[in-house]
Amino acid sequence: MFAMLSISIHDAGMMRNLDTSLVRTFVATADHASMTAAANALHLTQGAVSQQIKRLEAMLDCSLFERDRRGLRLTPLGERLFGKAKRLLSLNDEIWSDMTADAVAGRVRLGVPFDLVGTWLPPVLKAYGEACPNVEISLVCRSSPELTEALAAGEVDLAVIEAPEDAPAGECLGIERLVWVGARGGDAYRKRPLPLSMVCESCAFRPVVLAALDAQQLGWRTVFEHGVIEATRATVKADLAVTAWLASTVPSSLAILDADCGLPALPNFAINLHLAPHATGAATAVLAGHIRNDLFRRR
Repeated sequence: MFAMLSISIHDAGMMRNLDTSLVRTFVATADHASMTAAANALHLTQGAVSQQIKRLEAMLDCSLFERDRRGLRLTPLGERLFGKAKRLLSLNDEIWSDMTADAVAGRVRLGVPFDLVGTWLPPVLKAYGEACPNVEISLVCRSSPELTEALAAGEVDLAVIEAPEDAPAGECLGIERLVWVGARGGDAYRKRPLPLSMVCESCAFRPVVLAALDAQQLGWRTVFEHGVIEATRATVKADLAVTAWLASTVPSSLAILDADCGLPALPNFAINLHLAPHATGAATAVLAGHIRNDLFRRR
């Protein structure tokens, strides 16, 4: 009798341990509001994602998602779990990184868009370099569409890629506002055709910006598109043009133009983390953890 009671208590204790793989699938599904998109991001089948969500719901004895016309959305209990689940995964990745740092060596190739290189990337690389001094990091800086091609071609091991919020792909690290940017006290936004600087023709923001202008029947002309973000920043600061950037990347020397400027509203963009299928080494996994942790702390 005593032995049976001991086993029951032990089993009950085991049930209180969350499986982080299930939690990671839950977070990916919530971020993308789609099991299909979550499956693509996690390199799983849709059926596997569905089964993992069901297992987690059975463990917690509650429903985490409900479906509406726009896709999946969190239930109230799912909302309660979501923030804590992200903190759990962040801590899990941080512990894994700290405990395995000495064993990590090799080379990792990271792709990052032009606008994110000078904003959030330096502290990520600094922390990673200190944690994994035996890893050689190669940085590939291109536009998001070009990074998507580089990922498919095996030229990078992981990449941070910007994409419209309604085009889910990869692991969503956060949603940012795409905003109009101009010179402080400037009036370039009043000129017609609108002088526009978009860094390069392959910029991920360019198609949606031009579509928004065309929908409002606002003429535009290109002032600068040569792939150098510093030149675009100088062009905008000199009040020769306006541009569109993620709100968090706008420097204090420039101004975010409000709705009264007469320019059309722009859609939100997702910042997504993509890991190449071939990138299974510890160096890549640890760097991905540092990227997740940094973006989580910023929010």
